Amino acid sequence: MAHSMNRRAWLKATSLLTGGLAVLPGQWNTLAAAPAATKLPYQSMNDFEFGETVRPKLKARLFANENPFGPSDKAKQAIMESLNTSYQYPMRSGEELAEKIVAFEGLKPEMLMMSAGSSAILAAAAIYFSKDGGNIVTGDPTYDDLPDRAQQIKATWKKVPLTPEFKLDLDAMEKAVDANTKLVYICNPNNPTATIVDTQKLRDFCERVSKKTTVFVDEAYIDYLPDPKASTMIDCVKQGHNVIVARTFSKLYGFAGLRVGYAVLPADLATKLEPFSSGLWSMSAPAIQAALASYQDREFLDGALKKTLASKDYLYQVLKTEGYTYIPSSTNFVMFPINMPGERFTDEMMKRGVGLRHWEFNNKSWCRISIGRMGEMQAFAEAFKEVS
Repeated sequence: MAHSMNRRAWLKATSLLTGGLAVLPGQWNTLAAAPAATKLPYQSMNDFEFGETVRPKLKARLFANENPFGPSDKAKQAIMESLNTSYQYPMRSGEELAEKIVAFEGLKPEMLMMSAGSSAILAAAAIYFSKDGGNIVTGDPTYDDLPDRAQQIKATWKKVPLTPEFKLDLDAMEKAVDANTKLVYICNPNNPTATIVDTQKLRDFCERVSKKTTVFVDEAYIDYLPDPKASTMIDCVKQGHNVIVARTFSKLYGFAGLRVGYAVLPADLATKLEPFSSGLWSMSAPAIQAALASYQDREFLDGALKKTLASKDYLYQVLKTEGYTYIPSSTNFVMFPINMPGERFTDEMMKRGVGLRHWEFNNKSWCRISIGRMGEMQAFAEAFKEVS
């Protein structure tokens, strides 16, 4: 593939991403001295940071938007079989996975970047698009990994409130774009609100706005939609628009701990982002083999989705019974307003063995609950009846 990395390039990029920006040559050295952004409030910690604060024994792990039903049996078997040759660099198998994705999506090989989860791709974009300053436009609230990183380098984070339906306000975001906008970040479906925007409206937005600046569409949760193929913005990339689409195996595929992700983007943008991403070399042989075994495994994916929907329906009924409203969800998590300060609520639920997240926006405290196994949802229900 045009955008696979040799080992030396991988080591250089890895040291960049894990050791800070001081290793960058020439003009990038000054970025290392940039002051870090003020630490965001408790409710804005990312899932990994939050997980470090959670006690190890939980009745219900409902704070990280993981798929508790995966990975598939085929993926597990592939991992076991891969261990005998895991002393080898996964050169060919990584290329094979890339070829599979390219074939399924109808891409040119140079339009694909692979990575260990989509986080490294988000980080690469944050570095590249913020290195010269400018601003990043996003919805508010949204997944903050990319804009938060960009803000810690040189960018200004322009936050645009959601619509009354808690969806990304594409019209307002377009108006927020100015001559200094380096990137527009769209998380669709959105995290933490679990809402999705109209596909045609988003496609039109991408086509218009990408003439002014790069549009980054994070589709981490798209596999939870009824027809991901019809909802993706990958066609915008194939049509030559200045759009990046990020995907991950961390959600419906159940690979949050295995780490496989990729981006679809114009070849020239891939060339620009590649020095800031660790690429194929960051992916382990077992993870690659698991991805090869389960990619587009409809039987497994449909089964995991069916179980997710069953648990979500159960949650909806629990909330209704207790007199709570919620934001209708297009993902594997649900956002609902709570009747006490968010930190107090999550602390009380944690005392009862249920791990949750909270946010503050629209002058309300909100809980975000990830969808778990039915037993976990029942544990939530028991604790919730005591706390609510």
